[in-house]
Amino acid sequence: MVSNPHSTFRPFDPRNRWAELSQAERSAAYDNNAAVKNSAALIVERNETSGRLRGTLRAHLDLPYGQRANNKIDLYPATRPDAPCLVFLHGGYWQRNSRELFAMLVEGVAAHGWSVAIPGYSLAPEVSLSDIVAEIPRALDWLAAHGASYGVAGPVVLSGWSAGAHLVAMALDHPRVHAGLAISGVYELAPIRDTGLNNALKLTDEQVDTLSPLRLPVTQKRLDIAYGSNELPALVNDSIDFHEKRAAAAAPGKLISVEGADHFTILEALRRPDGMLVDAARRLLD
Repeated sequence: MVSNPHSTFRPFDPRNRWAELSQAERSAAYDNNAAVKNSAALIVERNETSGRLRGTLRAHLDLPYGQRANNKIDLYPATRPDAPCLVFLHGGYWQRNSRELFAMLVEGVAAHGWSVAIPGYSLAPEVSLSDIVAEIPRALDWLAAHGASYGVAGPVVLSGWSAGAHLVAMALDHPRVHAGLAISGVYELAPIRDTGLNNALKLTDEQVDTLSPLRLPVTQKRLDIAYGSNELPALVNDSIDFHEKRAAAAAPGKLISVEGADHFTILEALRRPDGMLVDAARRLLD
């Protein structure tokens, strides 16, 4: 675990010579699936495990929090209604995946008596990134108003992975959120416009300015920022930069490097009851 960002290893960032790169090279700078050679097998294992667990864990599934098709939330209540709750936001560059595919993460914190809530959200290109960002506070509003009736009433740690980590940063100021844990996130959107990811996102100048956490005022709540040491350099540097911005504003939170982890295996640290990120989530309530 890294406590001093100035001692953190920074891999060379291809964005330092962005103007010299082709669009294919720029897209490769954010292509996690291509960067992790066994990503397809890891994704299949994650999805199959989640499918099994989602059907066996004590849960309230597919609860609507909004009007759109993906505006549903899955609740996995702990024994005690006042137990802490991990709210997890999935990744997929705001255009892939769904809440059902991440039920395998429940067991990590549930082993320590926590509840888990996994909201879904709409995806690009059906909606804009502005719309997606706005949906997360609505899910948290719903949890604040209705969670207790389903046995989920404790303090909330808002966590997310990849695009979900970006959404954590954008929703950290919600009154229902006690603290946040952002994993493998993207916090500066401008380079995304120069990649194939923008075919669906169609980011505008205004969205880059208002939806990039690195360009926004710092939220003075605790936020731990985690990344895998074997992740793509753009994501590693975004994590370090975001932590440094927050540290400069005296905002609380740690920078966590999960040694040896890539963009997909880092989720094991939140999936295992003894995982580093399970421990980090629990410490956010200290």
